[in-house]
Amino acid sequence: MNLFSSPNFKLGILGGGQLGKMLLDVARKWDIHTCVLDANPQAPSAGICNEFFQGDLMDFNMVYNFGKKVNLLTIEIEHVNIEALEQLEKEGVQVFPEPAALKVIQHKGLQKDFFKKHHIPTAAYQRHASLNDLKKELPAFPFVWKSSKFGYDGMGVSMVRNEKDLLKLPNVDCICEALVPFKKEIAVIVAQSKSKEIKTYPVVEMEFHPTANQVEYIISPARISAEISEKATACAINVAKAFNATGLLAVEMFLTHNNQVLVNEVAPRTHNSGHYTIEGSYTSQFEQHLRSILGLALGNTENTMPSVLVNLVGKEGHTGAVTYQGIEKSMTIAGVYVHLYGKKTTKPFRKMGHVNVINKHLEQALEIAKQVKESVQVVSK
Repeated sequence: MNLFSSPNFKLGILGGGQLGKMLLDVARKWDIHTCVLDANPQAPSAGICNEFFQGDLMDFNMVYNFGKKVNLLTIEIEHVNIEALEQLEKEGVQVFPEPAALKVIQHKGLQKDFFKKHHIPTAAYQRHASLNDLKKELPAFPFVWKSSKFGYDGMGVSMVRNEKDLLKLPNVDCICEALVPFKKEIAVIVAQSKSKEIKTYPVVEMEFHPTANQVEYIISPARISAEISEKATACAINVAKAFNATGLLAVEMFLTHNNQVLVNEVAPRTHNSGHYTIEGSYTSQFEQHLRSILGLALGNTENTMPSVLVNLVGKEGHTGAVTYQGIEKSMTIAGVYVHLYGKKTTKPFRKMGHVNVINKHLEQALEIAKQVKESVQVVSK
C-alpha cells in the first residue's frame, strides 16, 4: 500500500509517551492517519493522534487487536507483547522493528548474549535467573547490576559495591557486568530502511546526573577525535546490521581510557540521545524513523549546527500536578528551543521535557544549556 496515494493507510504506534508525541508531529506533517495504544488515558500522545486506544502494551489480546486495525505497526517503547507482534507479522501486518530483533533487545541477558555471538565488543557479564542465583555465584565487587527486563530511564540499574547493596535489589532475572573504567559515554543513532539503506547520525556525548543514573546533557558532535568517531560509527553500523531491524537503533557505548569502544546497550526506537536532531539536524530522528519504516529515502543526518540538549526532569521533593518555572527567561536566549512533553504530573527525576540549544560554537551551546538547567525548575503546584 502506497502511503501517499492511499486514503485508508493507518499507522499504529505502541506507546503514547513523549517519543510517540514527537513521532506524531512528523506524521501530522505528512497527513498520516495515526492510531496509538497506551495504558494511560492522559498519555502525551492521546490528544494529538487520530485514534487513541487505552490498553496494556504487555497484554496479548490488546496488542493483537490493535495491530489488526492498522497497516503498519511501530513502537515508541520496547516493553510490548512480543507474541502478539509475532502473530500479527505472520498474518501480514507490517511490524517494524521486526519482532525477532525486539525479542532479543527487550531482554538485557539475551542482548548481551547476542553481542557475544556476533563479536560485538561489550563489558564482561554474567547472567542470573534471580538474585538468589546471583548470590550463589557472586562476582567481585564492585559490579553493575541490571534487571533483564523492564529497565528504563535509569531504573533497573544499580551499582553494587558491597553485600549491603544486594539487600536493595529485587529477586528477578538479571545480569551483572564488570565495572568499565571509561572516560566518556557516547552514542550513535543508526537508521536502516526497508530497502536496507543505512545512515548514521554524528556520534554524541552523554553527560549523566551523578546520582540518578540519568542523562542530563547530550552534546553533538561528541568531543572526540575523528579516528574515535569513525571507530564508534563503524561499531554502531555493525550492531545494526547484526540485528537487521528496520527503523532506528540507538547504540550506547563506553569510550575507555585506552580508546576502546564497548557497546553498553541498544534501543530499537527513537531515543533521548537523538532529541537534539529536531532543531540540530537536517532530518530529525523522528522523521528518519518514519522514512525508514515507510520505505522512503533516508534523509540527511548532518548537523545544521553544533547542539546541546538538556533534559528537564522533575525536581527532587516534588510530586504532583506539574508547573514550570523559568521557561520564559530561557526563551529569550537565541538558539534555545523548549519541548514540553505534556505530562500532567511530576515526580523526582521524571522526564518532563527537554531544551535544545544550537550555536555555531559547541562550548557556547554547552554554557547556555547549563544556564537553562539552572534557571528552569520542574516542580509541583
